[in-house]
Amino acid sequence: MADLAITNAIILTADALGTRFEGGTMLVENGRIAAIGTDAEFGDAAENAKSVIDARGMLVMPGLINTHCHIASTLFRGLVEDLPLEPWLQRIWKAEAAILNPQTTHLGSLLGLAEMALGGVTTVMDMFWHPHETVRASRQLGMRISTGGIVFDAPGVTGHTVEQRFEEAERFFQDFTNSDDVIPAIMPHGTYTVAPDNLKRARVLADRHDGLFCTHAAETRFEVDVITNRYGRSVIRHLDHLGLLDKRAVLAHCVHLDEEEIAILARTGARPSHNPVSNLKLASGIAPVPEMLEAGITVSLGTDGAVSGNDLDLWLAMRLAAMLHKGVKGDARLVSTQQALAMATLSGAETLGVSDRIGSLEIGKEADFIMIDLDRAHAVPLFDPLTHAVFSTNKSDVRHVFVGGKQIVRDRALTGIVLSDVLAEVRDLAPRVQASIA
Repeated sequence: MADLAITNAIILTADALGTRFEGGTMLVENGRIAAIGTDAEFGDAAENAKSVIDARGMLVMPGLINTHCHIASTLFRGLVEDLPLEPWLQRIWKAEAAILNPQTTHLGSLLGLAEMALGGVTTVMDMFWHPHETVRASRQLGMRISTGGIVFDAPGVTGHTVEQRFEEAERFFQDFTNSDDVIPAIMPHGTYTVAPDNLKRARVLADRHDGLFCTHAAETRFEVDVITNRYGRSVIRHLDHLGLLDKRAVLAHCVHLDEEEIAILARTGARPSHNPVSNLKLASGIAPVPEMLEAGITVSLGTDGAVSGNDLDLWLAMRLAAMLHKGVKGDARLVSTQQALAMATLSGAETLGVSDRIGSLEIGKEADFIMIDLDRAHAVPLFDPLTHAVFSTNKSDVRHVFVGGKQIVRDRALTGIVLSDVLAEVRDLAPRVQASIA
């Protein structure tokens, strides 16, 4: 007897073959997908499940995976505007230093994770201060999180020394390496804020714990010029020279790459996270996604933080990823609809090293899935569910969200926290945030 049966659904599995079912059923047992197929294949097996959801008029698909975010920066949403990255960062870091502590980071994490869960995101990779607090928040909502200790040469927001940062990163790995819901990482901020020896030290720590290594890379032309002048190599060449790149290296942005650097990523297996919204808003540029895909590189999607993109809408990121290059290059064939969906689902799971567990709806995988309301003006008529998911779906269309078979959003409401309480606390904090950059 299945724990849960989803029946009468349009199912978009997002697997490598693009499998879909119109009038489909999915069975969930012990948090995993036990069976999936057409309604006619199941009969009594679906009817006798402990719980049955009639998904008529809904699209069922994997939960979205956001591979680059600064979740608790939601506290600073809209605070600093109309600046390029480098001067923008100086003002944001000033506000963060004044406001952030474990308690406020937890509050901002609850807010950001709530926004993402309600929008169909089930797994997030986060780079932010106080990562234990981010884990605590993600567990309250029932989501999956990839995060870990930040490496930063300067004292930064927390005022810690480099030695203290490595001690914190080590402790994070020890605390969460065997967790089902946490994918541990170490997160040196970037090549311009972390010296070569500390970058290599971070990589050694990641390797010792079989964890991920995540850093910002080639986000702006200014960054590339700084690193080239400092070390005689561009950002990607610098990372490769230091021996930091392999399939467990997650590189946020990768906007400014030449052909040789794309070849380096392909050779090493490093995984770029494409963040089109913040890259456009901060005038950082447009990443060469078609060229990376053509080279066989696994490219995933991120929202970056709400402080730079103003929301955490992975649907918008997916739509931009699918359309930007068509317009820029004048070629409608670039970045196919299937590739765009993969960037937000299966490629995200591959980037985090968990594609055997999540990222598509397949037998044996964990039941991380979302249910999209199709009874909407912009969803009728529906000729192709894939096209609808990529080009028409809004985060407000997400009705139900499940992680590991447990429902974390029911009828557009969170099951793990009282959102109104979080919103009230953030509103109370807002005057202090505003004053922090006065």
